[in-house]
Amino acid sequence: MHALKVTRAEDFPEWYQAVVREADLAENSPTRGSMIIKAWGMGLWERIQGELDRRIKETGHDNYYFPLLIPLSFFAKEAEHVEGFAKEMAVVTHHRLKLIDGELKPDPDAELTEPLIIRPTSETIIGDAFSRWITSYRDLPLKLNQWANVMRWEMRTRLFLRTSEFLWQEGHTAHVDEADAMEETMLALELYRSLAEDFLAIPVVVGEKPENERFPGAVRTYSIEAMMQDGKALQAGTSHYLGTNFAEAQNIRYQDKDGGSSLAHTTSWGMSTRMIGGLVMTHGDDDGLRAPPAAAPRQIVVVPMLRGKPEDEALKTYCAELVAELNKQNAFNAPVRAFVDTKDARPADKRWDWVRRGAPIICEIGPRDAAGGQVAFIRRNALREGEKIKSHTLPRADFVAQAAALLEVAQVELFTEAKARLEANITGDLKTFADIERYYGTGENEREFKGWARVHWSRPTGAALEEVGTRLKALKLTIRNAPQAQPAAYRPCIFTGAPGVEEILIARAY
Repeated sequence: MHALKVTRAEDFPEWYQAVVREADLAENSPTRGSMIIKAWGMGLWERIQGELDRRIKETGHDNYYFPLLIPLSFFAKEAEHVEGFAKEMAVVTHHRLKLIDGELKPDPDAELTEPLIIRPTSETIIGDAFSRWITSYRDLPLKLNQWANVMRWEMRTRLFLRTSEFLWQEGHTAHVDEADAMEETMLALELYRSLAEDFLAIPVVVGEKPENERFPGAVRTYSIEAMMQDGKALQAGTSHYLGTNFAEAQNIRYQDKDGGSSLAHTTSWGMSTRMIGGLVMTHGDDDGLRAPPAAAPRQIVVVPMLRGKPEDEALKTYCAELVAELNKQNAFNAPVRAFVDTKDARPADKRWDWVRRGAPIICEIGPRDAAGGQVAFIRRNALREGEKIKSHTLPRADFVAQAAALLEVAQVELFTEAKARLEANITGDLKTFADIERYYGTGENEREFKGWARVHWSRPTGAALEEVGTRLKALKLTIRNAPQAQPAAYRPCIFTGAPGVEEILIARAY
């Protein structure tokens, strides 16, 4: 039996760690709070990056790169922004080391005149560039994207989901007015929704964050929220309308058509390697990861059953020819990614290695299959029927002809399964805060599956909103977003009893 040693039902957090480990996605690094992303994990990220980069460029954005180190004074210009990130910032104070009393230490004579911040996000340094590059309305809109790493100091880390250093893309744009900037904000949000649902087979709920959950310094923040198999929410991507807040702080002004001086309206939006964690928790099963075929680094893996005998060479040739034929096929508007695994290991061990990694189709080819022109295979997303492994056999020509369709069907099936789970586990039955307390418990039982709740509220602000946040926090709950799809009428606010004006989602979250 090659299944994981822990199941989702027994211990979901430990199951997650086991999948990341056994699928060889990543491991903890010697640098506290950071991770080493291994080949299969990086392969997934490269697929996500490539697809999203293509879509970003198709919408008129160009890639740039900005420095990792940002002067502290840049953050000091935007008080709300720096307050939001202050506890997470890593600071560089010296520019060299010195051997002192036999130990390498920062050289006291090499203290920087101004400390540098390892970027937690790039609004400030990109805003500084915008202030130089934008002089006229003819320079707008200015639309750029950056692929980079960022650092946000974390006390409690979990591979992919929350690490001090992670990889991401961050889009930054400047516009003549609010309407144009808001169109951009929603365009980025749709890019993320489409990538999550159409490419990663992860269904999401799209909506606006409440005031207390906005990006520091933003006027409006929007998110896509995905449901993990333990019922918790994962914020999978965010898009922010920043208004003129950063433009005012960074002096991003342009001469308008009437000859006057106006502040630009800016946006920012990002998606990170956290998506790989979301992919694991959305699609994984008790045997490991199930990678959606569109995103899988290798879609079809052929495992020849080598036995150290002369006939192995004929079997290798058969498998190589099969892979060459498969790679001439197209799925998801791209060549099929097939691979033959000839490493020196037991065939059963190699097969289960790919099962745990989630390769969508795994072929086990023995001498009899090769002699008979057959292909024996398993579909990873539908691996088991009860405790029995479901295997299939097709003539080689038929398998090659059907390969793309098999991959595309698996993609649809993964999405359909996850969509059904999402829709079945959002309750609309909670009408009072006492209902919330009874439904979710005290927070001590947060590992118990509860899903999300749709509730109505009056959109309180200030101290009233702060009180709502405090009451939810006591139950380890947060407001995820106000979905774009809203009901025709509203019940009274579940927190205050005032007339409701909006439906929101609440949940426990990563």
